[in-house]
This record gives sequence, structure tokens and C-alpha cells, in this order.
Amino acid sequence: METSADPGAARPLRRDAERNRRRILDAAAAVFAEHGLGASLDEIAAHAEVGVGTVYRRFPNKEVLIDALFDDQLDAIVAVAEAGLAIEDPWDGLVHFLRGAQERQVKNRGLKELLLGARMGMPSGCTVDGRERIEPLVRRLVERAQADGSLRPDVDVTDMPMIQVMIGASVDYTREVDPEVWRRMFTLVMDGLRASPDARSPMPSVPLDQEGLIAAMSGWGPQRGRGGA
Repeated sequence: METSADPGAARPLRRDAERNRRRILDAAAAVFAEHGLGASLDEIAAHAEVGVGTVYRRFPNKEVLIDALFDDQLDAIVAVAEAGLAIEDPWDGLVHFLRGAQERQVKNRGLKELLLGARMGMPSGCTVDGRERIEPLVRRLVERAQADGSLRPDVDVTDMPMIQVMIGASVDYTREVDPEVWRRMFTLVMDGLRASPDARSPMPSVPLDQEGLIAAMSGWGPQRGRGGA
């Protein structure tokens, strides 16, 4: 009797453990997206409404939690790059990737930091693996756009993350005033990358007015918010 009862008694514990793990991951996704990777496990535990000891039992440190959480986010970036390569026109494919990657980083501050900067040197498996998966795809996007004459020949694949850093700065600058202004900056930068100086794209949004510009400037500061810590 005792032998048959033991497995049944263990199953609810396993379900509880999986529910707690899912709550922690969901909370981490929300906290990192809003505040960046500088958020603490204490903050994540509070958001998940579990004790911080529960978090540490599931994830012994923040890097392990980040690895678990961002695997699917990196899969999404890889999928955007692959979709860009599937587009017949090489220029449209490059733009598709850069815009899609930027849109995901706008929505998720933690993803932006993971890919572009604040935790670039941390020994995180998903960071290293993610860059190793993404870089060859981006190189192909760049090289085929250059081969068909649409992208400037002096552009290097290493310029792509720097472009995203620049656009990301405009996102941080204008987020509270007009969260869509970054699309204007993106359009200007992409036109600058064209091999033909005569090509001009329509602007996707209106510019900031003087009042909006002043509001953006007054609210900006270096390394604003938790994510820059």
C-alpha cells in the first residue's frame, strides 16, 4: 500500500514546482522587459508573489534565469533573420530583419541589453549561443544586399548592432513623449545605407514638435533607469 501511495503523493509537488517555475519566468519576463537586466531576483520574486528562496531553488543565480528566459526570445530574432533571407529582394530582406529586431528590443529592454550591451561580457550561455546563431544570418543579409547593389559596399556586418544601438538610444530618449519616433530615425539611417543616394523612403511618423522635443530632452539622462546600472 505504501509503495502505491508514494508516486501519487509526489505528483502534486511536481505540479507545484512547475507552477512556481512558470510564475518566476513570467515575472522575470515582465520585470526584465520593463526595467532591464539590472533588476534583482528579489524584485522578480516580489512580482511572482513567491519567496526569494523559491526563486533561488529554481534558479541559483540570475544568469541561469536569463538563460532560461531568453532562449525563446533569441529564437524569435533568429526567425526574423531567416524570414528576411526568405524575402526575394535583398534590400527588403535586410530592412525586414533590422526593423523586426528593433521592434522586439523596443518592447523588451532586457532583450536589448542582452543583445547589445549591458551584459555583453557576462558568462551567459544564451548570450554567446545567441550571437553565434544570429551573426552568420546577418552576414548573409548584408552580403546579398551588397551583391545586388542596393547596400553600400563599405558597410560591414559589425555596423548592424551599432545601428541598433543608435536607434535604441532614440527609443530611450523619446519613449515617454512619442514611442514611435524611433521609426523616423530608422528610416533616415536605412536611407543612408542605400548604395543609391537618390532613393528616399516615406517617413513613417511625424516629427516631434518643439514642445515634444523639449519634453524629451528634459527627461533624458545618461544611463537612465535601472537597466543602465
